[in-house]
Amino acid sequence: MSLNVEKGNRKRIVVVGGGFGGLQVANGLKGSDYQVILIDKNNYHQFPPLIYQVASAGMEASSISFPFRRNFQKRKNFYFRMAELRAIYPEKKLIQTSIGKVEYDYLVLAAGTTTNFFGNKNVEEEAMPMKTVDEAMGLQNAILSNIERSITCSTKQEQQELLNVVVVGGGATGVEIAGVLSEMKQTILPRDYHDLDPSLMNIYLIEAGNRLLSAMSPQSSEAVEKYLREMGVNILLNKMVTDYKDHKVVLADGSSISTRTFIWVSGVAAQQVGNLDEVHLGCGRRIKVDVFNRIEGLDNVFCIGDQCIIEGDKDYPNGHPQLAQTAIQQGDNLAKNFKRMAKGKPLTTFKYRNLGTMATVGRNKAVAEFAKIKMKGFWAWFMWLVVHLRSILGVRNKVVVLLNWMWNYFNYNQSLRMIFYPKKAKEIRDREEREAKTHWGEELLEH
Repeated sequence: MSLNVEKGNRKRIVVVGGGFGGLQVANGLKGSDYQVILIDKNNYHQFPPLIYQVASAGMEASSISFPFRRNFQKRKNFYFRMAELRAIYPEKKLIQTSIGKVEYDYLVLAAGTTTNFFGNKNVEEEAMPMKTVDEAMGLQNAILSNIERSITCSTKQEQQELLNVVVVGGGATGVEIAGVLSEMKQTILPRDYHDLDPSLMNIYLIEAGNRLLSAMSPQSSEAVEKYLREMGVNILLNKMVTDYKDHKVVLADGSSISTRTFIWVSGVAAQQVGNLDEVHLGCGRRIKVDVFNRIEGLDNVFCIGDQCIIEGDKDYPNGHPQLAQTAIQQGDNLAKNFKRMAKGKPLTTFKYRNLGTMATVGRNKAVAEFAKIKMKGFWAWFMWLVVHLRSILGVRNKVVVLLNWMWNYFNYNQSLRMIFYPKKAKEIRDREEREAKTHWGEELLEH
């Protein structure tokens, strides 16, 4: 296998990861003299802030996804390849991917993060993460299937396990999925499941810290906690999950909660590059970079977004927040620096601009913080809608999401509650099996 991209006379920039940061770099290089290759394991960009709505059957996956090739179809000297990074060899200016090797002049790592299970292998195997569109669709199927099964199961114990939902993690994703599931319990269950008592469905939100939304102010945390409790969510603070066995979430204090819907959104970890030396890793195993997002000691290798950490910023001693706005700003600055390099101009340092933080838990219920301005309730919810709508790629997607939100605002009766279990063609299954076994270990050294 090969990427099949001829080098030519142009300098080549390889971008690994098509999230907010990687996409910003690729978009920012439009009209430049560089050859740009974007590598991602999916052929589409996904919009993580709205993944929870896919998981709750409130939105179609296609509404928050956008194909890379459509975004760059009018671009010359741009190439997309669907692959995964295996290893990097800076001394050769070469990377190994799941489909072959490719040389670069400049390499940008923008692969983001993955779910962090903090070394708990049993939880990793049993819990349902919600980091990608694929995982969200799997969670959607699990929730709907468990509700269907709860009507026909043989024992009250099994029924309660099927109807109990446990969400671990009190960050933005955790409070949002807990809120939307609570709305589902209050509005959808009475309509669709006439022979099921909605009060049997219990939603638990577990947070190891002493408050929800620790990245926001205590006032916002209090407001969100109040909203969720009023919506019927059972909030457990200062509780740490240690295990999951026999359909029970086990807590550090010895107590447990029976459930067959175990959702884990309790943190993220930077995507790892297989052969990258530990010396390049900092807090949270994020790749250490300088103020230009350049990895020190590696020739012409950069890292942006959630995957990196800029050390030395006195305002953010533990690194900049792992948010979309951080990745976008770093991607924009790096793209401009590449253009400056081409002209022999000095590089500009990255300076983070905090544009605010927000989270929503339901209709007219949200919190938002912009500089010294703190909002809650309807106007915070409205600002959340505006900001997220503007950030979605594609005019069609913007229109679909807006219409979907408007419809749901008035009746909560979207018709997306169907259970699909996609079956991959044998050719695809065989190819994925082959690719998963190739380009690892000693084979990487062959060139």
